[in-house]
Amino acid sequence: MKMNITVECTPEEARAFLGLPDLTPVNETLVGAVKQRIEQNIELVSPEFYLKQWYSMGGQATEGFMNLMTAGARAATGEPGKKG
Repeated sequence: MKMNITVECTPEEARAFLGLPDLTPVNETLVGAVKQRIEQNIELVSPEFYLKQWYSMGGQATEGFMNLMTAGARAATGEPGKKG
């Protein structure tokens, strides 16, 4: 014998019915902490920050970036790398 029971309820109602804890306050605390860290470190994800770092290193950063892009393009096309 097979029975199907359909219950329509909200996630909050289901959680309470099953006796599961309400983690909303914990989630709000975690989201707040993540937002705070992002706001504190927003400079690290700005393009201006990386440009300043590259310019301070001179041509080395540009050359390294170009080598990285070239290696990626070769890998994507299947072209063998330079032999040195």
